[in-house]
Amino acid sequence: MAANPRIVGFFGGQLPDGEGRYLRELQNWPDERLESVHDFIQWMFPLLEPSPVNPETPVLDEETIARFRARAELRDALRASWLRMLDFYGLELSDGQVTRDGCFAAKSANWLRPNNHNHLRITRILKCLRLLGLEQEARAFFDCLADIYASERRKPRPGITERTFEFWQNACGAG
Repeated sequence: MAANPRIVGFFGGQLPDGEGRYLRELQNWPDERLESVHDFIQWMFPLLEPSPVNPETPVLDEETIARFRARAELRDALRASWLRMLDFYGLELSDGQVTRDGCFAAKSANWLRPNNHNHLRITRILKCLRLLGLEQEARAFFDCLADIYASERRKPRPGITERTFEFWQNACGAG
């Protein structure tokens, strides 16, 4: 079975997504656009199962996963998408660890609320990173999220529900 040419071509920079947008273009979107547009995340972080929100998005298969694990340039493109989303969430990668950046307070106001749609995005990102060979990145992201969750649990109205955190644990293989 051949790797999914739409996914490999998208991450390789040769093919656009279903709306005619290339990966590099999506990675350069401003935060406001990342927040308001909802059909890009399935392309930037594909999974094994179809998206109920965007069912035309291609899905991963074993050959596509093997291709990512074998080709550093595909993983590098995925890593660039992940780093862009970290910035969107007010996080940064430093010495292999994900931490809150100087804009965390302002940027987290967009997503650190119970049942926010970005929590589903985070679950997707964690799953995708693990599937496509970026397990260390997924773990570093999860560790930061776990720290944020612990801080939130001390608040009267936590921004992350217990159920959401369980989804993140399962997505990262930490559950």
